[in-house]
Amino acid sequence: MPTIPDDYRDLFERETFAHFATTLPDGTSHVSPVWVDYDGEYVLVAVQRNSRKHKNIQGEPTVAFSITDPDNPYRFVSVRGAVAEQTDDDAEVGPYLDAQSRQYWGTDYPHELDHVLLKIRPKNVVTQEFEIPDPDD
Repeated sequence: MPTIPDDYRDLFERETFAHFATTLPDGTSHVSPVWVDYDGEYVLVAVQRNSRKHKNIQGEPTVAFSITDPDNPYRFVSVRGAVAEQTDDDAEVGPYLDAQSRQYWGTDYPHELDHVLLKIRPKNVVTQEFEIPDPDD
C-alpha cells in the first residue's frame, strides 16, 4: 500500500487544507476544502453526517485530494484512494476533531458533534517539489 513520504508529512501537521474530491451520483466530481490528518496508514477526514461528501462516499467510496504547501505552491501531495473504514462513534470522532481544531484554531472543537470520521487507504500518492528560481541569482 502506498504511503505518504516522510518529507511530505509536514503538510498534514500544519494549517493546510486538502481539496477533497468525491463523486456525485451523476458521476461528476464534488470538491471541497477539509481538514486532514495522516496516522501512518490512513488519511483521516471528518465530515458532517449527511453532508454531500458523506452521501457521496456511501455510493462511491473512491476519493482524491491534494494539499499544497502554503510556503511553496509548487510543493504538493496528491492522493487517490478509497474510504476503508468510517465511524460515527463520538469517543473516536470527538478526540480527532478536538486535535484538528487545536491545530487549526488553537482550541478544542466548539460545535456539537455530528460527524463521521473517514479512514482513507491511499492507492496512489504523487508528490512534487519545484523551487522557483530567484531572479536575482
